[in-house]
Amino acid sequence: MPLQNRVTPFGQLEAVAARGEWLGNRGILHDADRRIVAAWRTRAWITCRLHYPGVRRQVFSPHTWSELFFLDEATAFAAGHRPCAYCRRQRYREFKQAWCAANAGLGLGADPPVGEIDARLHAERVAPGGGKRVWRTRLGNLPPGTFIVLDGVPCLLWRGGVFPWAHAGYAPPRPVATANAQVDVLTPASIVATFRAGLRPQIHLSAWN
Repeated sequence: MPLQNRVTPFGQLEAVAARGEWLGNRGILHDADRRIVAAWRTRAWITCRLHYPGVRRQVFSPHTWSELFFLDEATAFAAGHRPCAYCRRQRYREFKQAWCAANAGLGLGADPPVGEIDARLHAERVAPGGGKRVWRTRLGNLPPGTFIVLDGVPCLLWRGGVFPWAHAGYAPPRPVATANAQVDVLTPASIVATFRAGLRPQIHLSAWN
């Protein structure tokens, strides 16, 4: 039986067979029976490599962090995760530099401690009560790699199209609304600003066909 550790763009954890292309960490979320008992334990939500030299883990082992999985990096960013500073050091540096430059107006400085970035991301991804924070803007304001919600379905903006998301991959693109249409956005605002400044997330192959 699949464990409840596949992450949606809403940040929710679901039990499905599809594994995904990235590993995630929010702390110890499972109990001794490998059941999810918390949505997070830390504000440092990170995205890690699936494989790292010399490291082999048993998923949902006792007393250690819970392994989560994402379809692609765009899904991880939409959920509010950022690159790991340990196993993805170069990507972490690229993200932090781009994030700080794109969000200079937040007043955190050119090189803040990553904990300050994590605190900002936490405020942007989690609504009061613990659900997913969603925000609205014009469709034309959003860069490629951003996730929006259409009729309750998370959809990726990519290659001029709107691709409905699923754990196994993206469906064929839907018709694009006008640029002035107001849409609900899942990807945290500061990460959207980072995409707008030029950082591009890794996208699952199904959105390239």
